[in-house]
Amino acid sequence: MRAIRSTLLTCDAALKHLLLSLEESRPNNARFVIEDLDETHLPVDSSMVDEIRALLQEELDKNSWTLDSV
Repeated sequence: MRAIRSTLLTCDAALKHLLLSLEESRPNNARFVIEDLDETHLPVDSSMVDEIRALLQEELDKNSWTLDSV
């Protein structure tokens, strides 16, 4: 057994699905989810929190738009 420093993320089901999808697209040595606990909680590697925030921001920027004034 080994101890891993983790941060518990609490999120809705949609964000959790996005995080798990991002996790699957990464190589095995760059994974950040430690375990899928339940519908709204994910313990993640504490050293990856800033990178997770950046990945989420990048995904949210892809899916947002602004209305230009005419």
